[in-house]
Amino acid sequence: MFKVLVFGMTENPGGVESVIINYYKRLQNKKIHFDFLCNTKNKIAYEDLLISMQSKIYKITARSTNIFDYYKELHSFFKEHAHEYDCIWINVNNLVNIDYLIMAKKFGIKKRIIHSHNSHLMEKGIRANIKKIIHFINKKRLFKYATDYWACSSDAAKWLYIDSILKNVRIIKNAIDSRKLVFNLHKREKIKQKYHLENSLVIGNVGRLQLQKNQEFCLRVIKNLQVMKPDVKMVFVGEGPDHAKLVELVNKYGLNSKVLFVGVQKDIEGWLSAFDVFLFPSLFEGLPLALLEAQANGVPVVASSDAIPQDVKINKNFKFLSLKQNISYWIKYILKVKRENDEENIYKNFLKSGYEINKAASELENIFINE
Repeated sequence: MFKVLVFGMTENPGGVESVIINYYKRLQNKKIHFDFLCNTKNKIAYEDLLISMQSKIYKITARSTNIFDYYKELHSFFKEHAHEYDCIWINVNNLVNIDYLIMAKKFGIKKRIIHSHNSHLMEKGIRANIKKIIHFINKKRLFKYATDYWACSSDAAKWLYIDSILKNVRIIKNAIDSRKLVFNLHKREKIKQKYHLENSLVIGNVGRLQLQKNQEFCLRVIKNLQVMKPDVKMVFVGEGPDHAKLVELVNKYGLNSKVLFVGVQKDIEGWLSAFDVFLFPSLFEGLPLALLEAQANGVPVVASSDAIPQDVKINKNFKFLSLKQNISYWIKYILKVKRENDEENIYKNFLKSGYEINKAASELENIFINE
């Protein structure tokens, strides 16, 4: 059996975590096995599921919590366990910390994969400037430690790798099971009734409440759109550090009756079915899983062209707009787009684009074991 040590699972069930678990569900067989190394002592996303799949989950102290314990535990782990693995798969958004890669080489893990999942730092200010310097220093020395270079998109590749490495980067699609996200009328009606949305134009956004996802822009859209469509409602699915800030803006704009924060939700299929439009004005992205899920459901998408890779567009009812365009321009298309109701056509689009998980998982298994 080919054993892979996976780094990249956190406490938050976000895009990276979902990509990993989507693939592992299809890769779990007698040929390949995943164990997980995490830089937290807390429960991680999908932990119960991973344990039920006989995966081991190793947890070490986060570097930001106690740097001395972190290095001691990191060194001890690799010294004791590195020989058990054929490969390490490191999933990251930046190169601020490449200690896991360095240790993997030091203790003899032969196949060392670094996988880029974003195209920008998530912070601003002095802290971000320091991180950016470290990122670019590590970018130039990455080749000393990694053997394989992966990315979810060409933008994510350019962010993590120097030009001489780019030709060797393999794009690994953020594939999903599109069949599990198809439109569900019963769930749509149930959610609309529960949240009193029956007679509303429901605009939705799914994602972590943070700078990257640009939910402030969504609120400006609703502030202007309500003048034309008094029945409009904005629904945010997710949690994050900007929650309080967004609530303040809702109060400032007088949108208390127009905006719902429903937190993290397990039934994404149901919420996507309840939406009439999916609004996604991100400032930067690798390749957002949320946009694939929305398209699998058929809900029309209006997204920012400034930061999102063009190849995420699978269905025709997907409109890219620049954040430089004024709000009225965005509203024009929000009111124009229509739902895609042909499930078979959607499935064919996913197969053709390479974002259907069952096909993609088979290809990934071959990459792990034979390349």
